[in-house]
Amino acid sequence: MQLKPVHDQVVAIVGASSGIGRSTALEFAKRGAKVAVSARNQDGLNSLVQEIQREGGAAIAIPADVADFAQVQAIADATVAAYGRIDTWVHSSAAGMLAPFEAMTLEEFRRVLDVTLMGQVHGARAALPHLRQAGGGSFIAISSMEGRRALPLQSAYSTAKHALEGFLESLRVELEHEGAHINVTSIKPAVINTPFYNHARTKLGVKPTGIPPYYDPQLVTDAVLHAAEHPTRDYIVGDVGRVLDVVQKVSPSLVDQLLAWIGFQGQKTSEPKYVQDADNLFEPMPGYEQATGDFSHLTVPSISDWLAKEPIKTVGAIALGTVALAALGSMHKGNAEARDRIAD
Repeated sequence: MQLKPVHDQVVAIVGASSGIGRSTALEFAKRGAKVAVSARNQDGLNSLVQEIQREGGAAIAIPADVADFAQVQAIADATVAAYGRIDTWVHSSAAGMLAPFEAMTLEEFRRVLDVTLMGQVHGARAALPHLRQAGGGSFIAISSMEGRRALPLQSAYSTAKHALEGFLESLRVELEHEGAHINVTSIKPAVINTPFYNHARTKLGVKPTGIPPYYDPQLVTDAVLHAAEHPTRDYIVGDVGRVLDVVQKVSPSLVDQLLAWIGFQGQKTSEPKYVQDADNLFEPMPGYEQATGDFSHLTVPSISDWLAKEPIKTVGAIALGTVALAALGSMHKGNAEARDRIAD
């Protein structure tokens, strides 16, 4: 499957007012793509479009609540009306809530699913006809490592991300059977330093946090742009995410025990936040119209992400390292033999 270079693409980015979506929109525009950005937060969209246009990029904004399919369809229609087609659809919208399952109302639980799962379903339904019409392209879903391993206190979000993985697997095979030239990618970030934890509703009595370490949202953005040009099935972002994926496959019960130990206190800060405080579960929340969150001091680099995007260089580095080690071994052996001859 051949995908267009980013600078020739028209890209719709949903969930773009902050966090991963905002970072991704800025990078697509920086690299020459025409972008259509969407979210519920109109102020966040306006500031994003202004930032893109100041840098000479092309962008339009379409406010939408992804829980309503008609509004998601309007994103696709407006993008095609402005730019003529859609080459890549990036779906980043999600709603979070941290609370014990029995402390959540069913309305709260359902809302997380409506945004985080059904929003992706709505995005795919709106995007696929246009991707076909364009001759192919990419549907890139921002999933989560919680689609591989659920966390306590996030039952609704983990449910949505597990269901999303099932949806994407089914959709991917249907499109392959059809012969459609549409790349379906699941991006699975570990804990990312975005305003997600500022936006999330909580019944913990304090502001929630991810279990450190955090990674910079630019790592997720880089993964998205890689998938937009190189057909990619799954992409885990963050060294810890890759380690967790392996340990979960080998011993889920071990991860159960680990999370029972660190998964409760590890998702709490000492900063008070109550259920009546502002969040974005049902309505957009003002502020935090930015890519990064409050946890830059806990952010670390990820070596494995570079390796994942540079397989040829990785193989070359391994081969070069092997040759270098062999040469060093040979030199060591030669030096030892020379010493032995001198000694004799």
